[in-house]
Amino acid sequence: MSDSASILKPKPVDSRCSQTGRQALLTGCPWHDVNEMLQAAGVRPTRQRMALGWLLFGKGARHLTAEMLYEEATLAKVPVSLATVYNTLNQLTDARLLRQVSVDGTKTYFDTNVSAHHHFYLEHNHELVDIPDPHLVLKKIPDLPEGYEISRIDMVVRLRKKT
Repeated sequence: MSDSASILKPKPVDSRCSQTGRQALLTGCPWHDVNEMLQAAGVRPTRQRMALGWLLFGKGARHLTAEMLYEEATLAKVPVSLATVYNTLNQLTDARLLRQVSVDGTKTYFDTNVSAHHHFYLEHNHELVDIPDPHLVLKKIPDLPEGYEISRIDMVVRLRKKT
C-alpha cells in the first residue's frame, strides 16, 4: 500500500456523520478518496474544495489554522483566497470531516482527526498535538444548566518548556 493510500484509509466517513446517508468508498487514491469523502458528507466537490481537501487529508492526521492551510495552498499554486479557505474549513467542520479546536479564544485549529480526543498546546511554537492516552477522562463534570446537554468536551493542556 502506498503512503498516500494509508494516509487516507483511517478517515472513512461513517453514516452517522454523512449528510447523504452513505459511506465513502475509499480506494487509496487520494484524489478519489477526497472526492468520496466530500460527496458522502453532502459537500459538493468543487475544484477548490478538492484541492484544499487534498492538502488537508493527504498528509495524515494534522492540526492546521486557516492561515497555515492558506500558506500551503499558495505554495502549492492553488488559487484560493483566505476567505475561501475559511469558508471551506467551516463547511468541512459542519459536515463533520474536521473538528474545530480553539486555543485561548484567539487561535482556532482544524483537526483532521474527528474522533474524541484531547490535545497538548505547545506554547513556545504554537503547536497543537494529540494527547496519546485514549483513556484520559474528566473525573467530575459540573452540573449543567436546565435544558442543556454536553455536545463535546475539549481538553487542551498548555505546555511550556522548563526554564
